[in-house]
Amino acid sequence: MSAREPQDNGPDLFPVFLKLEGRDVLVVGGGRMATAKARALSAAGARVRVVAPEIRPELEREVAEVSRRPFEPSDLQGTWLVVAAATPEVNREVARCAEARRIFVNAVDDPRNASVYLGGVVRRDGVTLAVSTGGRSPALAGLLREALEELLPRDLARWTTEAGRLRDLWRLPGAPPVAERRPLLLQALEKLYPREAAPAPAPANEVHR
Repeated sequence: MSAREPQDNGPDLFPVFLKLEGRDVLVVGGGRMATAKARALSAAGARVRVVAPEIRPELEREVAEVSRRPFEPSDLQGTWLVVAAATPEVNREVARCAEARRIFVNAVDDPRNASVYLGGVVRRDGVTLAVSTGGRSPALAGLLREALEELLPRDLARWTTEAGRLRDLWRLPGAPPVAERRPLLLQALEKLYPREAAPAPAPANEVHR
């Protein structure tokens, strides 16, 4: 995938969730956005390294390794993913070097130099939803994330627990075909919310005034 500015008529992005636990991720930049990205990457278990001439103290506390100097191509050695959160000039150099090494790059507020876009993310009770506009409008992605957060049920943990219980049952012999499982899951979730009993009909001889 080339690091180019997304086009309206370009190919669709391929959504994917990465397992970064224990894997090296490089953040180039030491400012506010670099701090936010490093914090999220650390929460995902990544081993985050930061390279920048100036680095915020709070960023240093979030990462495994800090190098106070300009980016060098050798910084990409052993890296699975790169976040370029520096100036456009530095981001271009990071993207060029990473592309040559087949390493994906997220360039903060710089879609022209990105091959990965980090969308708005909602996490609740083991469920993760991500929204991307292909780098065109991070603000819109944020608004959509907030809307999804409001729509998700507050007791989503009950849904995931019930879905896990059914999945265990469906691994046993005699389980229903895959095509039938989604409707069965929906029925099971509906049973989590029993409807109130309908009121008893009035006696036939009762006079209504």
